[in-house]
Amino acid sequence: MNERSARSVISGLAGRLGRAAAISLFAGTVGGAAVLAGEAFVARHRRYAQPELGLALRATIGRAGASPLRLVLLGDSSALGVGVDRLEDTIGGQLANLLAEGPTGRRVHLSSVGVSGSRSTDLATQVARALLGERPDVALILIGANDATGLRRPSDAAAYLGAAVHRLREARVEVVVGTCPDLGAVRAIAPPLRQVVGWSGRRVARAQTTAVLEAGGSVVDLATETGPVFRADAGTLCQDGFHPSADGYRVWAHALLPAIVAAAAATTRR
Repeated sequence: MNERSARSVISGLAGRLGRAAAISLFAGTVGGAAVLAGEAFVARHRRYAQPELGLALRATIGRAGASPLRLVLLGDSSALGVGVDRLEDTIGGQLANLLAEGPTGRRVHLSSVGVSGSRSTDLATQVARALLGERPDVALILIGANDATGLRRPSDAAAYLGAAVHRLREARVEVVVGTCPDLGAVRAIAPPLRQVVGWSGRRVARAQTTAVLEAGGSVVDLATETGPVFRADAGTLCQDGFHPSADGYRVWAHALLPAIVAAAAATTRR
């Protein structure tokens, strides 16, 4: 999510505070609602990390002659590695290095079609781009944070995600989805608004899990697997307090790795 899109989704969050039933649980009074609106205003005017224009979106990692694996990333700023400025620190770069150095020793052809600020409704276009040219072996989708901060209906967001997974599976691509991360861990949003977006993120993640499994994909619950680490260690977020740092992406990469390895193994059995 770039600075403009981050402000946009948080602004949208502020505009929806009045109609979200869950907010009354946290606010309770008109004064509490005013606090939430004020925190949304402050969060909207923070400076957020922007995509590094010079960051390569395509790379080949691993020794020549190793079994090739085409890995494509779809989704939001996470799929681009917003918050870091080196390919090896992005989620894709870290996964590619782990796959290249692991027991299987794959030669990973890495690419990303993610777009900062994307919501689940944007996945159809990204799937079309991912399927251009040579078909990828494994697709990793990282999406949901912008749906959650915008207080979108979880069922709607999950339906778009499920359709994207189904389309990729029909094209014989193995799919792994990292569900909405723990937004209750971000420092860019102050409590109690932080608890509101955390609640929204959990709802999105639950709906995502159901939709992805029904569409034939694999799921990694990033909030459950990595949320406690992000809550305990501020260093897992970059300087904007919202996007992951290199350490944060490393935590995600290790959580995602078993599912990616299993998906890659499935491609060799075809």
